[in-house]
Amino acid sequence: MEPGNVTAAATDFVLLGLAFQPELRHFLFPLFLAVYLVTLLGNLLIVFLTRWDPALCRTPMYFLLGHLSLADVGFTTTAAPKLLGTLASGSGAISYGGCLAQMYFFITFGVLENFLLTVMAYDRYVAVCHPLRYATLISPGRCWGLVGTAWGLAHFHASLHTILMSRLPFCGSRHIHHFFCDLQQLLALACGDTSTNEIAVFAEGGLAVLVPFLFVAASYGRIVVAILRLPSAQGRRKAVSTCAAHLVAVALFYGTVIGIFFRPSSSYNPQKDIVASLLYSTITPLLNPFIYTLRNKDLHAAWRRALGQCRVSGEVLPMGRETQG
Repeated sequence: MEPGNVTAAATDFVLLGLAFQPELRHFLFPLFLAVYLVTLLGNLLIVFLTRWDPALCRTPMYFLLGHLSLADVGFTTTAAPKLLGTLASGSGAISYGGCLAQMYFFITFGVLENFLLTVMAYDRYVAVCHPLRYATLISPGRCWGLVGTAWGLAHFHASLHTILMSRLPFCGSRHIHHFFCDLQQLLALACGDTSTNEIAVFAEGGLAVLVPFLFVAASYGRIVVAILRLPSAQGRRKAVSTCAAHLVAVALFYGTVIGIFFRPSSSYNPQKDIVASLLYSTITPLLNPFIYTLRNKDLHAAWRRALGQCRVSGEVLPMGRETQG
């Protein structure tokens, strides 16, 4: 996937993807295809179970988990199909409008995941530190309000950066050393004044990334203190198991996002950024279903109920046909 091998219109951008390892293209395509399909299957299964199962759909934690899985589906689907197409054909051409749209949705679902992880941290904080007030503080109405706010803020954040980007001229190279239309890469290619965009990235972006991260850190700080004060070892183990899955997901997500987000475009390193972006946009959505379901008895029970319902439906349908016959 060298730049010279890609044919594109003068107004198109060219995603070079994993051009630093072009000889691995035929190996990477089936690998990323398998990762994408497993990601879709795992996250859509969680979405289905948290909406279908009566016991789960009434539980705030699983309501939030369903939205997180939906965000993971959108997050990985924004970039993965184009990456697979680039690996398969060797051509990463993408229109100007398509590039802005991809950037918008990538930011939307990335910020949405960030806010949802924050809301889930608040849910875990209330569950551990204020269990008697849980039903009041995490009511269905409040859950809908928090999730709706997360969607709205994610849309605002993405719209702001997309509108600012659409006002910049691109008069030089249009080769993007990434597998998707990355905000920082586009700023590096722009030939106009990007100072407003840079200010928006650090100022408004700080509110969308750093503030939620600090809230999550503070929530878990309070949780740790509350766990250490529990008198019994069994109570401490139960509290830790309540938060362990979410804490792992938070570490995976923030471990790469903050390092990428808070750096000027002049310090851009294509290879390091591509690897880090693959981690939080592909690997994290892949691992989240395993993290949240591996030792989750409620989801296991819901899955067994769903399979049992399918078996019953499969047995009733042939019997009905025989009766009609």
